[in-house]
Amino acid sequence: MVARISQWLDNIPRGIASKLNFDGDTISRFAADFGSINHSAPPTAVFRPSSAEDIAALLRFAYDSDSPFPVAARGIGASTRGQAFAPGGVVIDMAALRVGGRRISVSVDGMYVDAGGEQMWIDVLEETLRHGLSLRSCVDFLYLSVGGTLSNAGTGGTVFRHGPHVSSVLELDVITGKGEMITCSPELHSDLFYGVLGGLGQLGVITRARIGLCSAPTRVRWLRLFYTDFDSFTRDQEFLISLPHPAGFDYIEGQVLPNHQQVDDPTFYTNEDTERINQLAAECDRMYFLEAAVFFDSTSEADQKVEGLLTQLNFNPGFAISKDVSHLEFLNRVHIEITHKQISFMTGDSNDTCFHPWLHLLVPRSRIRDIYNGVFKGILQNINPKGLMLFYPMNKNRWNDAMTAVVPDDEEVFYTVEFLWTAATVEEWKNFEARNNEILEFCDRQAIKFKKYLPHYTTQADWERHFGLAKWEKFVQLKQKYDPKAVLSPGQQIFSVIEHQAKPASMHA
Repeated sequence: MVARISQWLDNIPRGIASKLNFDGDTISRFAADFGSINHSAPPTAVFRPSSAEDIAALLRFAYDSDSPFPVAARGIGASTRGQAFAPGGVVIDMAALRVGGRRISVSVDGMYVDAGGEQMWIDVLEETLRHGLSLRSCVDFLYLSVGGTLSNAGTGGTVFRHGPHVSSVLELDVITGKGEMITCSPELHSDLFYGVLGGLGQLGVITRARIGLCSAPTRVRWLRLFYTDFDSFTRDQEFLISLPHPAGFDYIEGQVLPNHQQVDDPTFYTNEDTERINQLAAECDRMYFLEAAVFFDSTSEADQKVEGLLTQLNFNPGFAISKDVSHLEFLNRVHIEITHKQISFMTGDSNDTCFHPWLHLLVPRSRIRDIYNGVFKGILQNINPKGLMLFYPMNKNRWNDAMTAVVPDDEEVFYTVEFLWTAATVEEWKNFEARNNEILEFCDRQAIKFKKYLPHYTTQADWERHFGLAKWEKFVQLKQKYDPKAVLSPGQQIFSVIEHQAKPASMHA
């Protein structure tokens, strides 16, 4: 592919050529991502558009070429397995669209925001809050791009009530693999609209998203409830996500603290809290905490609501820690904690290179006890991980099955089980990868019908199993319609080219 592109340079239209960057350092940067794991062939060039029309021109050129070359859109490079790579092709630096200013427009009357696909959620949120409005569903880390999130789904602690981020989308501007600029919605080009949401970048580049909003609360009561009994922990979580609005919490997540793991978060706990919690951790093999929040305008109403909910829960007595914060501070909590930890690490022992061999599983409720016994008490029994293990339930009825995004079949409640490892050395990374493989092999042996979030597979059989037969066949049809030469997002390793038709990789000779 690299050789072929080099032969085309004289034929590239001037408007496209002027925005291509061939600098070695730039190329290297766009051949790596947050995971620091996959290092395939680098792109030949990085494209820095100044408008959506520039992206359409590039994709039309790629599509119309005698030998179409791969193109991938990259927001901030937050993928962990090379999903935004374009080996031998062109990576679109979507962040370049932010140079001319924020492409964010809020409609107060319509209760929605129009945001460019390159925009970060933190900027979108700050703009909506200026108008007294907020996002219905919100990812945990706001420094991600709009287009990148919507190409996956967007999960977090509000999903049990409002659905994933993609559920709040009202309209999209998409540039297909043919270079067509299409506005789509549930009523207009609905197949493309639903196909792109959770479509892993396979059908088009999202250049604008219209996202529904809600009124922003004044404050947030933020709680962490600690458990030493797994069954009480899961029962309480499932009870809480079953409560109708506004009876329950507005946000629910959970974490597993294995092998006497202690807490260290001065942005949330007082010194006294930290000492008490860590004493409890020292006495238990595993500990769990349920993280919850109530959004409120009246302190007295928040007091009454929280008090009523806590009396129905079975956390360890005396281990309910809470604080009141602004709405923005709560939604931006992960960035605030990361920033604090980076400052605390500046003592000479930090490492600039980190690996993130993350594993995200969506597991049916009926198999959670198997995960507990086989993974937490088994595979990870003596592991002292660097990173987080998230564990909380969601309601399936909040996910629209018309979208490409997939969740476990059959059961109405499923759990997200996330292993967010951080490795400082190659040896640590390989050890975490080995644990990940053990977990996946265990799930397969036990016939646990999980789904991966942020999936990464390399064979047609695995991708078919991931999507399920009906959704896979529909996805192939959409690929053939909107990206028939398989120009888009080759790093996902889902489709490749044969006779100018998009077909699964293992279908060619």
